[in-house]
Formats: sequence, structure tokens, C-alpha cells
Amino acid sequence: MARIPRAAIRQLVKGSIGAKITEAGAEELARMLEREAEEISRSAVENAAREGRYKVTKKDVMKCIMSRG
Repeated sequence: MARIPRAAIRQLVKGSIGAKITEAGAEELARMLEREAEEISRSAVENAAREGRYKVTKKDVMKCIMSRG
């Protein structure tokens, strides 16, 4: 089970595209978003460490996202 609440996913989908999503769909989307967030977080932490910092900044996160594609 994903840690991102399904209710938040349902609100996001409804608010952004005006559609409804099933419980199973919300759960799967939450799992996928969590996996992506973990991958970006790991990369951002590595970037901060390379620059001699312990705190991850917006710059670290953006650098990871931009390098993905």
C-alpha cells in the first residue's frame, strides 16, 4: 500500500482534469508517484552530497528532474 493517500490522488485527478478515478486506479497512481519521488529523492541527495551539503535544495531536485529526459 502506498503512503500517499488515495483521497489526495482522487482530489488531484478530479481537480486537474475533471475526471473520476477508481480506488484501484488511485492506489496504482499513488504507488507510481511514490516510486518516482523516491528515485528523484535519492538522486537529489547524491547531488547535494557531491556538493558537500547535507540538505537537499530545490536546485538538487530540479537538476535530477531535468537530467531524466
